[in-house]
Parts: sequence; structure tokens; C-alpha cells
Amino acid sequence: MAYKSRPTKPGAERSGVKPDVIITYVVPNDTESGLLEYLYAMMPERKRTTVKDFLRHNQVMVNDNITHQWDMPLSGGETIRINTTREWQTFSNPRLSIVYEDDDIIVVNKGYGLLSMGTDTKREGTAYSILRDWVKRNDPRSKLFIVHRLDQTTSGLMMFAKTLQAKEAMQYNWNNMVLERRYVAVIEGALEPAEGTIRSYLAENSAHEMYSVSDPSAGQLAITDYKTLRVRGAFSLVELQLATGRKNQIRVHMKEAGHPIVGDRRYGAQSSPIRRVALHAMTLRFVHPTTRRDMNFSTPIPDSFRRLV
Repeated sequence: MAYKSRPTKPGAERSGVKPDVIITYVVPNDTESGLLEYLYAMMPERKRTTVKDFLRHNQVMVNDNITHQWDMPLSGGETIRINTTREWQTFSNPRLSIVYEDDDIIVVNKGYGLLSMGTDTKREGTAYSILRDWVKRNDPRSKLFIVHRLDQTTSGLMMFAKTLQAKEAMQYNWNNMVLERRYVAVIEGALEPAEGTIRSYLAENSAHEMYSVSDPSAGQLAITDYKTLRVRGAFSLVELQLATGRKNQIRVHMKEAGHPIVGDRRYGAQSSPIRRVALHAMTLRFVHPTTRRDMNFSTPIPDSFRRLV
């Protein structure tokens, strides 16, 4: 079984961008040959040296993994994709990894210390600029849109949109589209009770710090559900789920509960044993803005957090 696709935007040919020509095969259940022999059989019109070159030059993927192994054993149902135009491009950045990408969205795991988006003093070297360059690699007219952001001091999962329609679908209906945002943090001390909900109204002062106010008309409602996972010595590992998504919400709620997040000097922490704010966006679940599929992504608890508790 095979088909060819040309994943390029209308008008790309006029812009001088050569479209990718991709051949896809789904391996039948009765296949007993290795990869190269299978490709020879499926592409009899091509010279054998050409088929070998596809393998040699990073143009063959098996189940979304680039391979050069000519004798790789095949199993029924595996998907083989050959980019006959150029080698497959792979994303690589020490501070950012792509967890999922399609024509509409990109989900990434952002490293600690990396800005989500540019500021007045820093435009490049942000998660946005890194991904912008990635989506423009084949077509300079490609776009990238910010849907939400993580603090520079927070690591973990966040999403970008590749079309204006996807961005607007997420942002205009955020509370219904985002099904779950779960974080993990190491805090100073231990919460009492060990599990519960914190509700307050958050406002921002002239120093751009958030704080709770008693007057609902003076702030925005913020709701954080928390559950203590482990306590050891002076620290606790806590799972936190956002019912609302206010600026610095978790950091403020932990400070005002008397148990600031480890390393968060801005919001009251006294210790910084791992030299970072110990807050990580662990789970992101949402409705896909185009397909309406349930998209659910999770990352492990950082090793540095586990070592503390």
C-alpha cells in the first residue's frame, strides 16, 4: 500500500520552494524481508543505487524514526515514509523539544530559564523564535502564533499554533478547549491539609508582582487544586491543577499558603538547593482546535525534584 503526498502550501511552487514528494508504505502482515529488500520490491522503477541513497541520506523513516539500517526486520502494520526530495529534517535544541507537531499546532517541552516569547530587550533565543525558525525552514511564509505561555522560571509543556484559525479557536474558547493543566512543584515545608483547593482574587502591583485581594472587583478569580505527593525533611512534592490560568497563580498561592516554591525568591522562598524555581508543567490536555480530538500530553517529574524529596 502506498501513496504520495506533497505537503506544501498553495503557491509554494511560485515562491521557488521545491515541495517534498513523500512516498508512504504500510507493511503487510505477511512481510518477511528486511527494509532494503522490501523497498527494492516496492520501487522497481527506481535504480537500486537510488534506493540505497535514500537510506544513506536520512530520507527513510520507519514509524516516524529516521533509519539507515538496511537489514532492519519489518513487522506488519509498520509505516515507512520516504522523502524523495530531500533528507528528513529533525528538530534539535538543548533547551526545547517538540513533543507533537501537525499542520495546526506544536506542543513543546520548554526548558527552565527559556523565555516563552520575546520582550522589549530580548527578541531572539526564545521558545517562540526557535520554533518560528523551525516552521519557516521550508517556506518563509509559514506562521507561528503564541497561544499561552510559561514563566521563564517554569519548565514543561506549552502549545503554539501554526495557523491563525487554530490560535483563535484556542484563545477565544480557552476554558472549554483546555481540559487539564497539571503542574508539579517542590515547596518549602508541608501543606495542611495535605490536599485541597486555594481560591483567591489576584491583582498586580506596580512591580508586576501578583497578590491576593479580598475585593472580587479588584482582582481576577484564581483557583488552584493541590495534592501532596511526598514529604521529606524540609520539602514537599506537590501536584497542582489549574482551574483558572492567572499570571503567577501557583507561585502566589503557595507563597500565601506559607509554603513558597523552592527557589522562588520573588515569591518568598528561603532556599534554592537546585538553583531553579522548582515548578514544572507536567500535563497538558486539550481539544484539538481543528480535528476536535482529545489531545493529552505528559512529561516525567524532573529528576532534580525527585532528588529533593
